[in-house]
Parts: sequence; C-alpha cells; structure tokens
Amino acid sequence: MTLPLTSPPSPFLQVEDLSVRFKTMDGGFDAVRHISFTCEKGQALALVGESGSGKSVTALSLMQLLPYPLAQHPNGSIRLEGQEIIGLEERELRKLRGNKISMIFQEPLSALNPLHTISRQISEVITLHHPAMTRAQIAARVAELLDMVGLPKLKDRLNSFPHELSGGQRQRVMIAMALANTPDLLIADEPTTALDVTVQAQILDLLKELQRTLNMALILISHDLHVVEKMCDHICVMQHGEMVESAPTAQIFTHPQHDYTRTLLKSQPRQLAKSNDLTARDILIDAKHIHVRFPVAKNFFGKTIREVHAVDDVSLTLQHQRTLGIVGESGSGKTTLGLALLRLIKSSGSIQFDGQQIENLKGQQLRDLRARMQIVFQDPYGSLSPRMSVGEIIGEGLKIHTPDMAARERDDLIVDALENVRLSPHLRDRYPHEFSGGQRQRIAIARALVLRPKLMILDEPTSALDVSIQAQIVELLQDLQTAHHLSYIFISHDLRVVRALSHDILVMKDGRCVEYGPADQIFNHPQQDYTQKLIAAALYLKT
Repeated sequence: MTLPLTSPPSPFLQVEDLSVRFKTMDGGFDAVRHISFTCEKGQALALVGESGSGKSVTALSLMQLLPYPLAQHPNGSIRLEGQEIIGLEERELRKLRGNKISMIFQEPLSALNPLHTISRQISEVITLHHPAMTRAQIAARVAELLDMVGLPKLKDRLNSFPHELSGGQRQRVMIAMALANTPDLLIADEPTTALDVTVQAQILDLLKELQRTLNMALILISHDLHVVEKMCDHICVMQHGEMVESAPTAQIFTHPQHDYTRTLLKSQPRQLAKSNDLTARDILIDAKHIHVRFPVAKNFFGKTIREVHAVDDVSLTLQHQRTLGIVGESGSGKTTLGLALLRLIKSSGSIQFDGQQIENLKGQQLRDLRARMQIVFQDPYGSLSPRMSVGEIIGEGLKIHTPDMAARERDDLIVDALENVRLSPHLRDRYPHEFSGGQRQRIAIARALVLRPKLMILDEPTSALDVSIQAQIVELLQDLQTAHHLSYIFISHDLRVVRALSHDILVMKDGRCVEYGPADQIFNHPQQDYTQKLIAAALYLKT
C-alpha cells in the first residue's frame, strides 16, 4: 500500500525573491532586490546592515506600509501562514496590523501622534481589535503594559503628550503599543535605540520571554551587533538592497563568509588618547548649582503648587578640547541639563562660558553666543524641517550668523560639512524624508559642525547609526576636536561610545549628580551602586 505524498508544512513567514522599487522623477529606484528568508514562530531573525541597505524597507513591506503606489513590488512574495500579503485588500490588512503582525518603529516622536495623550494611543490599539473590552479592562491592560516595559511611574501621567516624555520613555510607549495584542510576529526596528543600557537589558529580556511564552516570531532590525548576537537565532546581512549573507548567528560571528560582514564585525569606535595636562585656565564651561524645575500642578489662581526637579543642584566644569560624557537612565535629566547650559530652557545657578557669565544674557547678546554653542538633537527627524532641502538646513545657521557671506562661499562650507559626515554633496538638494534614519542623523551633525563652534552638545548623536558609521562618526568627532579645538558634552546611553570619546564622566539619576570624575576612574573603579549597575548592564549586553 502506497501512502499519499504530503508536502512539508510551509514556514510561518516566507519571503521569496522580494524586490521593492520606488518611482522617482528620474524613473525608479530599486531599494530592495531579490531577497528571500523565512522565519518560524519562536524564532528570532535579525536584519543587519548599514543605513540605506534596505532593512526598514523590507520590514515595512511585510506590513504593506510603504507609500503605495509610489512603491511597488516588481516581483516576489510575502506569505504569512500561507496567506499572500502582497496585494491583500486594505480591510484584510487592517485585521493583521497591530494584531497578528505588530511593529516597533525606529523614531517614536514621528510615529506617535503629537495631538493624542499616551493613554489614548495605547488604548486605541487595544480597542480596534477588541471592541468588546470594557473601559476598566482596557485601563488595566494599559497599566499592565506600562509595567511590562518598565514605565510604572507613567501610570500617573497617562494624560501626558509625547513631547512631554523623554526619548527613552517615548520608545517604551511604542513598545507597549506593539505588544498590546500579543502579536504572532513582532517586527522591531531598532527597538532599543533610545534606551539606556539598564532598560535595554530589561526590554531584551522581555522580548525573549515573550517569544518563549507566546511562541512569537521576532524580526529584529538593529545596528547593534551585541544585541543581535544576544537575541537572534539567524542573521541576514544586507548591503545596497541585497542580501549578501544569511546564516545562523553563531556562524556569522565565528566564520563570516562575506567581506562586508567581516567589516561590520570589526567596526568599533577607536579609543581616544586622553591627556590630563590641561589647567584651570583652560576651562570653557564652569557651571555651578544648576537647577531646572517644571511645574506639574497649579491652583485656581495659576500659582505653581507642585513641581518636578528635573535638574537638582548639578555643578560641572568642561575644559577646552575635552569631552564630558553625561550618562544615566531615561528621565534622569541629562538632556535637560544640556539645554540649560545652552540657555535654551530656564534655569537657576551660575553658568560661565569662555570666561563670560551667560545666565542673564538676553536678546542680541544671547543670539550672538549661539554661533559658538551648537547642539545635535536626539531625534533627527523631529529636528530637521521637512520643507527645507538638506543644503538649506545646513546653511541656515550661516545665513543667520554670517549674513554678508557670499552664496558661493556658503555653499562651499555646506559641501565641506557634508563630506565631513560621509555624505555626498550631490544630496544637498534633497529633503529629509528621502534619507534613512542614520543619514538624517549625519545631516543634523553637519548642521552643527558648519559654524565651527567652540562647544557642541551631542544628545545621542550615534543612536540611529549602524556600527560602522558609529565608528566613523566617533573618529570624525575626535579628529575635529583636535583640528578645531572643539569641546563636547556627549549625552548617551551607549557606554561603549561614551568611553571612546570622553575624558570625564558625569553620572545622573533623578536629576542629581551621583558620580563625577575621569572616565577611566568611573569605568574601572565606580564608587556608587548606581554607576556599578549601569556598567554591569552594559557588560550584560555584550555577553
């Protein structure tokens, strides 16, 4: 008796020969070309590669979130549990999105609705797919999700808007929304980019636990190879829209086959040669007893009755041609301190910059100071005007501070700034939405560099960059520091990058300075329990 032949079960997710083409004024651009991979339930698959390699475009294709019909699939297939996704009716796609397939987007400030509260946005995801749930059940689920992603304090601030949260808090809200309906497939596009190391470790453990308990498939897009090595079973390496290598994680890290994969694995920031021969006469910033308070409750007459101490009695000094690294968890006051030092928000205390007291400067005196003090903001998409070309964005500061400069000379400086951050000058007529997240971050750095300031405050400047570009940017900042005698205040959760750049470290927690000293001393012999916890978490991500 001959048994009937049965075909093997199809993979949970199967992508075959997928291509993505975008229509342009010049005809078309192939963002992804003929890629194939599979992912089973309970498996974690990583897509790695430099900015612009097609990782995020591939992820958006899985949910059919590309700007169709400007985007199209000349060939290929995407099947989820045997169902073809490409060409599926919008009504059917809505049933899948946020329910069976969910996604953590790379830039939370642009992905969250600025007009809706956090409570409404998380609740909406639940209500759309579970209309029978009561208001009390939804509120309980929202509270459970906030605990799950490490935001228990936010339960008292559910009526807050996205701009009122720190970058790390916004990212965790995005993760809570993605996990709201316990999806079968979670696509995580740089899910820990804006998170400090302690929360990174928590979120990664959470995702692994959810995989185990829910048998969930995970597609992780990341430039952090330490995270990929810890999280994923299989790695797909992409370059220029093509898949150059696909293999189990252990094989990729021990026996990479492609030259590009080997280059990625070798990319590490070069450790800064730190000298300690500067004197007190070389001080650029001397800040004493800085306080920043935000009102959170007012009485009937408009008088503040409760306030948050975002920065609480912090003092620091920064010498010429040196870098101060500021580290701490999200909401610890790092960015607020940086904005206070630049006089971009109101503060109390003494701030001396280059021998001049600046805490009381106003009007034209303060505007004149801006050319010597620049900042690279954390979210490049939110800080770049969508209505201006890249050339106009970078040149805007030159127009303000050097209005008599000839247009040709200004364009030469814009070209030089773009080349410094490894972007082609030919791109200066394009707009921010035409660039990847990492490329937009480099544009923001170029905008700050073009005025050749004495001080640059860098708020997570490498958070959106892949490892090879991180190393290039760190080396670029080191070279510029030497060539132009720049001083940096470097705010970051990536302790590996902080250590490579910084001469001194200031550790913050709940608005206060808990430890302050030379970088080598902080990293090798931390005195405070909190500092030890941060460094232990960073090492955990590398094991």
